Amino acid sequence: MKVQRNRFHIILAVLVCMSFAACTEHEKHVHSTNKLSTILQVIGSQYVDTVDMDEIVEKTIPKVLAELDPHSVYIPAKDAEESNQELRGSFSGIGIQFMIQSDTIYVSDVIHGGPAEKVGLMAGDRIVTIDDSLYVGKKISNDGAMKRLKGPKGSEVTLGIKRHGEEELLSYTIVRGNIPVKSVDASYLIDDRWCYIKINKFGETTYPEMLIALAKLHQENCQGLVIDLRQNTGGYMGAAIQMVNEFLPKGEMIVYTEGENAPRYEEYATGGGSCQNMPLVVLTDETSASASEIFAGAIQDNDRGTIIGRRTFGKGLVQQPIELEDGSAIRLTIARYYTPSGRCIQKPYSNGHNEEYELDLLNRYEHGEFFTQDSIKQDESLAYQTKNGRTVYGGGGIMPDIFVPQDTAGYTSYYAEIAKRGLFTQFPFQYTDANRAKLSQYTTMDSMLAYLKTQNLLEQLVQHATSKGVKRRNNHIAKSRNVMEDIIYGNIIYNMLGMQEYVKYLNLTDPVVLKAVEVLDAGLSRPQVDKLK
Repeated sequence: MKVQRNRFHIILAVLVCMSFAACTEHEKHVHSTNKLSTILQVIGSQYVDTVDMDEIVEKTIPKVLAELDPHSVYIPAKDAEESNQELRGSFSGIGIQFMIQSDTIYVSDVIHGGPAEKVGLMAGDRIVTIDDSLYVGKKISNDGAMKRLKGPKGSEVTLGIKRHGEEELLSYTIVRGNIPVKSVDASYLIDDRWCYIKINKFGETTYPEMLIALAKLHQENCQGLVIDLRQNTGGYMGAAIQMVNEFLPKGEMIVYTEGENAPRYEEYATGGGSCQNMPLVVLTDETSASASEIFAGAIQDNDRGTIIGRRTFGKGLVQQPIELEDGSAIRLTIARYYTPSGRCIQKPYSNGHNEEYELDLLNRYEHGEFFTQDSIKQDESLAYQTKNGRTVYGGGGIMPDIFVPQDTAGYTSYYAEIAKRGLFTQFPFQYTDANRAKLSQYTTMDSMLAYLKTQNLLEQLVQHATSKGVKRRNNHIAKSRNVMEDIIYGNIIYNMLGMQEYVKYLNLTDPVVLKAVEVLDAGLSRPQVDKLK
């Protein structure tokens, strides 16, 4: 108990010091810290019942940090390692992707070169037991499955597998190993000139992954580039800086940071980038945040490329990870970052009112921002100038040079009901699982799509939905036909061919990607005043 109390006092004292870091009155700082320490000591020595100090710590620290800003957070020791795995570019596990259907874990994909592939696991396998314990039924969950399948490198896990066509349960003992986590979802030639790269995060491996993708695309005669940062919520600022450097000439500012206790720090392009003159378009949406906004902001402010899509999230705060002695950590906001024009794109927030902050995207949707640019009100007091004199605005994300509204064509209440019940995922997976032998004959997106279009899959989905209690509505089905078929085909292509072919399929009709190609074709990738519409 004494150890727990000491740990509690130390951690709380550190947090209190941080929370009062902006106070210029040293005596007030010390007084407040001593006041809290005194209260804790009194509780520990005089409270009527035994106090679980560890529990109090875990409940108190998040509340302290929540009073600072929306992005300063506490990460418990049990979650700290997992929270960093994706950004580090790997984690230790068996190397599968899975989904839960009908209270059973289905292997949806086996990662190439991973431990599971080496022992013979296959897509479509059902995991029935884990380490000789039955793991099926209502009790299973994604989190529970992840905890059982992940583990230290070199450790073993034994799986009981039910495979289609096999009478007996198959047993596989798998030695866990490092599983790569890719940042680049897709990289390919859209046509004979323009290439496309989709980046899902900014982690330790993102920059080298992008360089490899660019090198391959250069060999395929790539003459212009689309960088897709939609759904990219950010990551390491350093990765974004490295990537921007590939596109800017020497001496152009990339970003600068500054805070009350953090002196101004500036980053400039070194001139060593391989794509300084390549036509460039960057795609963003309302979920593009943090490092994504650093990248887009640097490109926009230097008039290096055209930003297309929708306004970004608006996260302009820099977090410093601080590890604590018990393995837990905090991510403390220490500065704001600013784009080269001098704008901070952090959207407004009120200390201690994080719920309002978290509802911002919903409010944007309800106000119509996703559908019309005119609904977005910019603060004229936060107007800045790009290198070529174009006006841009701070204080709430990065507004694209060319706005493309969210496509809601074909959305009906019938469509919404199927989506709500998860049938857009369930049916394509079941179809894939039942037809793997046939589908494996098609190795490209184009060939598989041609086959799928002959299978009347929309009617099969409707019948499946009817069996699940969704009333058939023919008029809604006719209106939603195109979008529903797109989802069905896309998910089957993903199940069989992976992420890249899935992205290629989606991009065939994606209005944002089509606009990007239009801009490249017109030679408007480098914005000029009054040239973009």
